Amino acid sequence: MPDKSPPENRHQLITVYGRNAVFEALSDPNIACHRLHWATSNKVSAATERILSAAASRGVPVREHSRTTLSRISRNGKQDQGVALDIHCPEFATPEALFGKIDGPAIRILALDGITNPQNVGMIIRAAVAGGMDAILYPQRGVAALGPLVIKASAGVIFRAPIVRCDHLQAALEMAQNRGFSIATLEGRANTSLFDYKPQGGVVYVLGGETQGVARETSQIADVQLGIPMAGQVESLNVAMAAVLVAYHTKRSDLPG
Repeated sequence: MPDKSPPENRHQLITVYGRNAVFEALSDPNIACHRLHWATSNKVSAATERILSAAASRGVPVREHSRTTLSRISRNGKQDQGVALDIHCPEFATPEALFGKIDGPAIRILALDGITNPQNVGMIIRAAVAGGMDAILYPQRGVAALGPLVIKASAGVIFRAPIVRCDHLQAALEMAQNRGFSIATLEGRANTSLFDYKPQGGVVYVLGGETQGVARETSQIADVQLGIPMAGQVESLNVAMAAVLVAYHTKRSDLPG
């Protein structure tokens, strides 16, 4: 089948795998399915037939691969079941594109630093989109991969989220600082409350991992460390709950809701 898909921007593609996940994506008209990858070793069955039928009905191009090649595409040969699907996410961007186009003193960015639980990452993405965050800095290393578990936890919101994938978080944060952004880390022992912080320009709010929190090198380059006041002898909040507080407390007045 010829490839009739739009010009490919790799940073705007996310690959899902597994027969159920792929079929669900193909069945959702709101998801921009870019290309179906198919292992030639797949046997004919009701499950495989319905996937191919759904792809054909939407005009999604199919590329056949050896089982080994398909595993490299899905990056999970043990669970991909011989099928993977590239989905186009138009809101995805690179750090260069993000910091080259955004303007305005109230720009709010959420950054993930060492958050490895897919459930937490998915819920953070959902909270960020619901709260109108302008972007989500998502490093390729040290954070749960953009896979089925994160997608499920985000309830599909990930496909329209303003995600900015970067190789290394530190480099992206330094790029933000060079463009005039303040780096604010959320840390348990911070002296400044999130609710008292009054930024004068754009801010990148950094959420740390479930166990170690914000990385030391991240904290060292931060302009301010922010904390969330706790009562009732509660020591800390789940990082996804913290994301909700950041997104809604800092929500711009020009956003609905």
